[in-house]
Amino acid sequence: MAELEIGQHCDVEHCGQLDFLPFVCDGCSQVFCLTHRSRDSHGCPEPTTGSSGGGGQSDGSIQHPCTYAGCGGKELVEVLCPFCKKHFCLRHRHQPDHECDQLEAPKQRMCATQQLVKEIVDSKKSAPPNKVRRGAKNAETAAKVALMKLKLHAQGDKSVPQSERVYFQVYLPTGGKDKSKAMFFCKKWSIGKVVDYAASIASLKNDNNKAAAKKLRVCHAETGAALPMDSSVDMWLSTAEHPVYNGGNIIIEYLDNQCNEIEDPSLYLS
Repeated sequence: MAELEIGQHCDVEHCGQLDFLPFVCDGCSQVFCLTHRSRDSHGCPEPTTGSSGGGGQSDGSIQHPCTYAGCGGKELVEVLCPFCKKHFCLRHRHQPDHECDQLEAPKQRMCATQQLVKEIVDSKKSAPPNKVRRGAKNAETAAKVALMKLKLHAQGDKSVPQSERVYFQVYLPTGGKDKSKAMFFCKKWSIGKVVDYAASIASLKNDNNKAAAKKLRVCHAETGAALPMDSSVDMWLSTAEHPVYNGGNIIIEYLDNQCNEIEDPSLYLS
């Protein structure tokens, strides 16, 4: 099934990146992706107009405040949500992150994806002994031991409060330069946002917005099941069966559109 393209393509000739929440330059009024949003990066032909008088701000003064309650962040260019039409900073530009009043709760879809994951997990129960997952207690204990070490060198968004950080040893796609990297994410993020952020840290090609391309997916380190992109990290930390653990392992791999698991997750961890 072809995926619905939402957003606009970057106007930089050699880029053309599809961005779900594109940036509109307040100089030339063209549309750009995250990489080319600044005037310098897209070679804006229009002169920069700074505020005059008052505080004596420079031409590059920040002028667009985030409308998310309690944020206070500002951006040089407008970052408008195409659904509620309000302006937000980069951190809150996605619908779930600014609690968009136009966001539809995907309850029915969530139930379907969770059922699919459960079916994949149940099918693993009859696997040979060498593929049977370790006991939940062993995995939880190992994660607690690894957590302190991960906190020392994990990469992530430092604006995420300490109380909301979740640490993982992220095993990267096979054939790459690095086998794994220590990373931390916000427990309130969706799995889709985790994929995007991990891809930027590990410099992975991310064509998740292209219908025919293989998709980067987060997979359970024990069952191999791909976690639904619209589910939250917090949901998987608190799920009763087959949770992921703070300080534990996750796998990121390229999967075909119809594929919902990796065959043998133990090959990544060995």
